[in-house]
Amino acid sequence: MGQKAKTYTLQFWLLSLSSFLFFGSFNMVLPELPDFMRSFGGEKYIGLHITFFTITALISRPFSGKLTDTWGRIPVMLVGAAVTAIVSLFYPFFLNIYAFLFVRFLHGFSTGFKPTGTSAYVADIIPPNKRGEGMGILSFFGMTGMGFGNYIGGEMVLHFPIEALFYTSAGVAVSSVLVLLGMKETLENKQRFSPSLLRINWGDIYEPTVIVPTIVMLLVTFSFGVAVSLAPDHSKALGVDNKGLFFVYFTVTSLLARVGGGYFSDRLGRRSVLLLATLVIAAGSVYIGLASSPFHLFTGALMFGAGYGLSSPSIFAWATDLAPEKYRGRAFSTVFMALEVGIGMGAFLGGQIYAGNAENLPIAFIGAGLMAFFGFIYLVFKK
Repeated sequence: MGQKAKTYTLQFWLLSLSSFLFFGSFNMVLPELPDFMRSFGGEKYIGLHITFFTITALISRPFSGKLTDTWGRIPVMLVGAAVTAIVSLFYPFFLNIYAFLFVRFLHGFSTGFKPTGTSAYVADIIPPNKRGEGMGILSFFGMTGMGFGNYIGGEMVLHFPIEALFYTSAGVAVSSVLVLLGMKETLENKQRFSPSLLRINWGDIYEPTVIVPTIVMLLVTFSFGVAVSLAPDHSKALGVDNKGLFFVYFTVTSLLARVGGGYFSDRLGRRSVLLLATLVIAAGSVYIGLASSPFHLFTGALMFGAGYGLSSPSIFAWATDLAPEKYRGRAFSTVFMALEVGIGMGAFLGGQIYAGNAENLPIAFIGAGLMAFFGFIYLVFKK
């Protein structure tokens, strides 16, 4: 018990609370964005709202990685959370598809910054033999925020105008900023901010030591991109009123698997846990695609959540193991760029396959399962 107290300090729990609030904020609006797009004639562009979000997150990752390693973990997290709060207020006033996609583009900037600083901060304060467990607990709070946000968002639009949803999202993001204000910086020899820190070269974009977990991240998040983009419409096609319920079921098993996956990755190895995770993600994706009732849809969500929950802490702990200490921000930036590319590709290609036709949903989800299975094959043969 004494060791636990030393490992998981107040700083760690404050960071976890901030992560809960941050993920709750931007996931709160997610299930309702397809219908919001339809309200101003954007039904043909469903899927692009995820793609635009991830494009700017991807672009911002090298900057967040460099700034995390130079300017500090805390200021990078503050910038990301503050952007989420501000941009959430814009949605009700941008009621055509081009303006809406521009707002989504801006919103993605927040996820390019906040999680990079958060991951580096955790790597600084958690000992090596607890990295998987620590990353698992942190992601437990993040996923709880995601599930909480999805559910609250789905419930709010049943009782209030959608504008209230966007304003609530902004308020939750402000709360995540306030939590960070009481935290102590962990980066030693931090630099004062200057425009020169924004100059990026190739060495700032890519950290070669984390190539294996990066590729696995790309392949498993492709499936997530398909799910986060198409699950609301799949739910609607099967007669589910609250389109956030899919993500609630997904979150339940993801939460349990994250802590367990992190714990076992510390003891059995990152690769062993990820081999299981990729298979479960593949099976869950296929099951979702073939679902013909809400029961089967939610069963698939439980399977998919378990696999995704196992994968995340193992990937980030593995990246921490491999990366040089002074380049942790760059390493996490590299892994997060793979996450953005995977989600963006999954959302875009899934949306193109779906094209508003529910008969195409099985094809999109089975394709997502194949991508996760390729991750399994890669881990088997890559030493």
